[in-house]
Amino acid sequence: MSHEIVNVVYRKYDGSLHWHHQALLLGEDEHGVWTGCLAGSSGRRGHEPPVAWSHAFVMLFPRDAWWTASFNAAPNKTEIYCDISTVPEWRDGEVTMVDLDLDVIRMRDGRIFLDDEDEFEEHLLRYAYPPDVIANARASAARLMEAVAADAAPFAGAPHWLSHVT
Repeated sequence: MSHEIVNVVYRKYDGSLHWHHQALLLGEDEHGVWTGCLAGSSGRRGHEPPVAWSHAFVMLFPRDAWWTASFNAAPNKTEIYCDISTVPEWRDGEVTMVDLDLDVIRMRDGRIFLDDEDEFEEHLLRYAYPPDVIANARASAARLMEAVAADAAPFAGAPHWLSHVT
C-alpha cells in the first residue's frame, strides 16, 4: 500500500522552526487526519541534527481543536503524547501548527500527567501570547487530561491506524 508523504511542521509562537518531519498520510476519520511514521524514520528539532525514532507511531491532527496527538507503538514507555498547539492547518502537502508547550502524556503504565507547565509560563511572557491563545491552551490541556484519563475516543487503546506502520 502506498501513501502520500506529508510534511509535519511545528513552530514556536515567534515563527521559529520546532519539531518537523515527514510522515505517511494514512487517512481520515471522525477524529481528524491521521499520519504515520515507521520505526527508523527521523525528525528534527529546529536545525539540530536528525533524530531517528526507534518505534513506529501515528499522529492525529483533529479538525478545529487546539492539540495534536501521537500514539506510540509498544514497547515505547510513552503510549500517548498530546501537544497543545494552535489548530493544525493543511496546505500543499504540509500540516503546520504552533507548539504551545503544554503536553498531556499517558505512559504505558497508565500514569497521566501535564508536562512543561513551566515552559508554557515562560513562553507566554517571552512570546507575549494573546489572552485567547492562553485561554485556548489551558482549556485544551484540561479537556485532554479528562479525555485521556477517561479513555474517551480516540484515546481508548491503540488506534487501528497504528497497524499501518507496525
